Amino acid sequence: MEEIDVPSHFVCPISMQLMTDPVTVSTGITYDRDSIERWLFSCKNNTCPVTKQELYDVDLTPNHTLRRLIQAWCTLNASSGIERIPTPKPPLDTSQIRKLIKDAKKSPQMHQKCLQSLRTIAHGSERSKRCLEAAGAVEFLASIINTNDSTVIEVVLEDGVEFKRASDEALFILHHLDTSQTGLKKLINNDGEFLESLMHFLRFGNYQSRGQAIMLMKNLFEVADPSQLINIRPDLFNEVVQILSDKISEKASKATLKLLVEVCPWGRNRIKAVEAGLVSVLVELLIDSTERRACELILVVLEQLCGCAEGRAELASHGAGLAVVSKKILRVSHMATDRAVKVLSWVCRFSANSRVVQEMLQVGVVTKLCLVMQLNTTSGKTKERTKEILKLHSRVWKNSPCIPPHLLSSYPS
Repeated sequence: MEEIDVPSHFVCPISMQLMTDPVTVSTGITYDRDSIERWLFSCKNNTCPVTKQELYDVDLTPNHTLRRLIQAWCTLNASSGIERIPTPKPPLDTSQIRKLIKDAKKSPQMHQKCLQSLRTIAHGSERSKRCLEAAGAVEFLASIINTNDSTVIEVVLEDGVEFKRASDEALFILHHLDTSQTGLKKLINNDGEFLESLMHFLRFGNYQSRGQAIMLMKNLFEVADPSQLINIRPDLFNEVVQILSDKISEKASKATLKLLVEVCPWGRNRIKAVEAGLVSVLVELLIDSTERRACELILVVLEQLCGCAEGRAELASHGAGLAVVSKKILRVSHMATDRAVKVLSWVCRFSANSRVVQEMLQVGVVTKLCLVMQLNTTSGKTKERTKEILKLHSRVWKNSPCIPPHLLSSYPS
């Protein structure tokens, strides 16, 4: 088949693909709708990608003339395998969605139809998602979740039909809606009701709904006020630890770790997390983890937990705790090395009894620290912290036969 060159003015400047729904921004540049909406809303940019000018008005004006030219060009080249782009459907408006939500209250059939429509829209363009939110869909879905609506509904999928509880389907849609920060703040400020509902999913939901609940909870805590973060109940940490233990999915585990990064520094949350058994679970995850970002997040949380005596005690008492932390040094990333050294620094400064000091020799922690001192790739701050650790216990470590002779030259005096 003959290869056809696409005219440059038919190509989106962002995706470099043939435009199917050309729209023009206030700077006069035309983009494909999906690409520019992703740039503006998902990536949270406020500039024109081509001109770099700030967009004070994000209205997207359909470029009907250009679309008709593209359609005509597609028709002209149909013999070469070029398919004609369809005429885009008129964009949704909030009044349509408000009517859809209002009609949902009339009958179970209308309720099911509404959820099916919201699912389709939530998987659409960024503009459609924002339109859903503006029309009150977030509050509607949250109300179904809060009442734990157990009505079984039929959900039409591309590959068949699935039967689900209404509350599970509402959670699925809300998770895919990518709610704005303003919308998330409304949810978390609702007297804790929505958080409690998500807790119910964490305890009793299936793997899919538990994963979606923890990802939503992570988003909520990212916009929460300090007072809300300080007053997190201990039982939430029990459920969070269970999510990590069950290894529901890589996405759910990363969302859980990011949630912990947000909440652990506040109030007594570190102690609550330690009491829920988090340190042991993190160590076990770190033993098995080879993915860079996952290792970094685990070490960040461990470093936060080692800021309290309870966390240090749990790490030091775990049979593999100190060894696995030191093993990640120089093997994952500069960030992971820095966090691992910080973890060891907490232990060495405040919890290094004679047993711990000897264990660090025997499992190779001190050897790894000496190696850090030798390498020029180590950051200055990490090397300085490593030097402090080695000097702190030099009387026990410096002349130990556990340290290879070729590394002794790097031991700080």
